[in-house]
Amino acid sequence: MSRRREHTPTRPTWRCRACGIAWPCSAAKLRLLGEYRHDRAALTVHLATLQAEAAAQLATLDPGVSPARLADRFLSWARPRG
Repeated sequence: MSRRREHTPTRPTWRCRACGIAWPCSAAKLRLLGEYRHDRAALTVHLATLQAEAAAQLATLDPGVSPARLADRFLSWARPRG
């Protein structure tokens, strides 16, 4: 029997546990948007907290990690479209 892996981040690399791409992957984004569909502000706070954690962990692996790229990766997709 195969075990399905969740699209959650592995730390400290912040890669998706299931598909191996930079987290949040597309599947994780869809899950989070569904989970927080009635509270986009809470989603943004949650993602900002994870972004800060990722920045600290990734800085030890790659001191040149760009805060702007992390903000784009973690937050830009979660903003409501207007």
